[in-house]
Amino acid sequence: MQNKKIQISKNIILSNDKPFAVIAGPCVIESEKHVMALAAKLKKITSKLNIPFIFKASYDKANRSCGCSYRGPGIQEGLRILARVKKELSLPILTDVHTEEQAAQAAQTADILQIPAFLSRQTDLIKACVQTGKPVNIKKGQFLAPEDIFNVIDKAEKFGGKKITLTERGASFGYHNLVVDFRGLAIMKRSGYPVVFDATHSVQLPGGAGTKSGGNREFVLPLSKAAAAVGIAALFLEVHENPDKALSDGANSVNLNYFEQILKDIKAIDKAVKA
Repeated sequence: MQNKKIQISKNIILSNDKPFAVIAGPCVIESEKHVMALAAKLKKITSKLNIPFIFKASYDKANRSCGCSYRGPGIQEGLRILARVKKELSLPILTDVHTEEQAAQAAQTADILQIPAFLSRQTDLIKACVQTGKPVNIKKGQFLAPEDIFNVIDKAEKFGGKKITLTERGASFGYHNLVVDFRGLAIMKRSGYPVVFDATHSVQLPGGAGTKSGGNREFVLPLSKAAAAVGIAALFLEVHENPDKALSDGANSVNLNYFEQILKDIKAIDKAVKA
């Protein structure tokens, strides 16, 4: 299958045979000040390393483990903040969409609409997202086998979707645990669509901390290296200056202090694999 090339912005094209891009940011918008500062720091690091960068953050985390957990500022305020990131820092934006009604509204700001893993088989949501005309990143559900993603692709293409990326984020293995079968990356790449590896959600322990998810962030780097060795279009990382104080997914988020070194390691592997 010939590798498809998905144009994200003027300077960023995602493809399995092109140098990898990084999709990074906090799990959720915690505040406007925090998002602006973190986005600027991530841009500085990725620019230094000459790695294409897409900023990600969610305006609403609708699938938190507990109803008492922080979800975000909501769609209107969240999109306003992301629009500021996009305008002032000249960064493409990725954000989650949870309902069909949100798709058109989010598409006014986001350069990539993301369908969360838990919603990856929701036909009407897929339809609404692809019909905005924006690139759509579909996260493979933890409950799906790698080859099941082809049924999801068929749905997207049926509704006119051509700008699709696919994300691996681990598969459920018993209770409160995820594992990554790296054969899945190779299987998903057979579609020709760009494949993304979500390294931080792959080390999540869903619901493992009672009212919230746990995580093993020390495994982010080795799993990222393995994915880069298979060959990926982009690496997805949730990053925070103080993960232990993050309002969502802190246990599996990368500390900002280690972000640059992780990218250096992955860039070396990516270059060797795609030479």
